Amino acid sequence: MNGDLQQISRYRGALMGIAILLIVLFHVGLSRTDPFFGVKRMGNVGVDIFFLLSGIGLWYAWTKNPSAVHFYQRRLLRIFPAWLLVATAFYLPDYLGAQRFSSSIPDLIGDITINWDFWLHDELTFWYIPATMALYVVAPCYMTCITRWPVFRWSPLLMIVMCVAIQYVRPLHDAIGHIEIFWSRVPIFLIGIGMGNLLKDNKRIDGATYTFLFLLLLTSLTTCIWMEQTLHGRFPLFIERMLYIPLTISFVILTARLLSSAPIRLTALLTWIGGISLEIYLLHCHFILVHIERWGWSYWPKALTCLALTLPAAWILHKLLEWLIRQTTKS
Repeated sequence: MNGDLQQISRYRGALMGIAILLIVLFHVGLSRTDPFFGVKRMGNVGVDIFFLLSGIGLWYAWTKNPSAVHFYQRRLLRIFPAWLLVATAFYLPDYLGAQRFSSSIPDLIGDITINWDFWLHDELTFWYIPATMALYVVAPCYMTCITRWPVFRWSPLLMIVMCVAIQYVRPLHDAIGHIEIFWSRVPIFLIGIGMGNLLKDNKRIDGATYTFLFLLLLTSLTTCIWMEQTLHGRFPLFIERMLYIPLTISFVILTARLLSSAPIRLTALLTWIGGISLEIYLLHCHFILVHIERWGWSYWPKALTCLALTLPAAWILHKLLEWLIRQTTKS
């Protein structure tokens, strides 16, 4: 079985669709004692898949047009309008009512614009968005750096060391340890940027490599499932997120290979879901699932109902934002 890394780029949209489905399944509530709990928790790796694919996509975009202004405009138009609309719909009613998140006008503005309570207090409501925007801010500098000095492609190793230091070096932990969920995802994002170069070179993958990747996937996945099922809450989460790195890389490469043989309708559906993944992320948990959880249903009815309601809502939001952006850019 041979293939090439270009399959990741070819099926990037479908892989993003799989990633957001995993995230939705991760967020659906399930009893800690359920035998499926450890498997369900693996949906968390969907975030790492997104960061890896984002890094790959950024490298492609940067090598086509290495302009920081163009880079920020493209990223801003994709993320910020959706974020502003949904963040306003979430934080403004909260400020006018319960004030669980925003306790003042400056706090409200900070939450809506950059979700600053995530950076200040690890408020995780929409944490992926400010984390992504922060990585996008530094990405052009990093890509310029590794272009001029290729040795800095090894920076993910430095970030892994930093993750350990942030957990166990007390001054660092006290200062920035509260956003461990962000720091432990930086390595996979940087690896994605590095993989973008390999994809552009169309590196081939032979059968022996696929065998190794399968063993890597199997060992990292089963270890994570066992840890979650038997030790959940009793280990620093960054340890498991280090295991997510080989899990994510092997999963993405192997799944891209499988998608090349999958039915066209399946890949088209996954690609469509991937195209509205930002909107799905913003809507599913705090606007839809939060209400479904109150109904007392079992896991799969909750998950499937959440998807059935979220997908059309996310598509409508996506189309609305496309229209608004077109009208704005015309004027």
